[in-house]
Amino acid sequence: MLADSNIFAALLNYWDMKKILITALFFSGLSIVNAQNNSLGNNDPAAKKILDQVSAKAKSYKSIKADFTLEIQNAAGKTEGSKKGIVYLKGTQYHISITGQEIFCDGKNLWTYDKSTNEVTINKIDPTVKTITPEKFFTNFYDKDFLYKLNGESKQGNKTMQEIELTPVDKTKTFFKVYLYVDKAAKMIHGLKSLEKNGSKDIVTINKLVGNTTISDDLFVFNKAKYPGVEEVDLRE
Repeated sequence: MLADSNIFAALLNYWDMKKILITALFFSGLSIVNAQNNSLGNNDPAAKKILDQVSAKAKSYKSIKADFTLEIQNAAGKTEGSKKGIVYLKGTQYHISITGQEIFCDGKNLWTYDKSTNEVTINKIDPTVKTITPEKFFTNFYDKDFLYKLNGESKQGNKTMQEIELTPVDKTKTFFKVYLYVDKAAKMIHGLKSLEKNGSKDIVTINKLVGNTTISDDLFVFNKAKYPGVEEVDLRE
């Protein structure tokens, strides 16, 4: 993220998991639009080179496990909350676990579990709806939906970060700018910051990422037997 709303956000509403998938970040094989065909401006070749390297690196992994932190700041820059989570990714399947919530996706169905209500909502994946999923977050998240440019490099501890500025082509989005931070040596996403039109900011930091880890397909399907008394809200047709 994540309907369109925020970044490792088009899946998590404010603290809701749906906002994590929203911002169309992060995270599917859309083709890059030729800069001359984009009436909003030209894309930066230097930024494209970096983004292509990041996408290629992520695609080289059969699976990914990443620990992340999601922070929400208000318009005054004050942190309103911070949560840690884990995302497991294998192809179009993913499992996101964050304090109080879990999302399961087997590529066809999406289960969103809320621990506070012990309720799980089930939706069918609509391939025609453009949302940012963890798969897109780590691969072709930039494509035709954004204009992009390289702002430069900075040091973060002993790492060199490359900052890429993403501007959505669709001006109806709730966010107007995304800053992506790439670990130059690892050629992997380290984090991102999404600027909302209401002044708030969504900040995602990848604390640890492991590729080609063994992940069972069972992890991507909600097992109601593990959640005694859970109420199911099935919205599939």
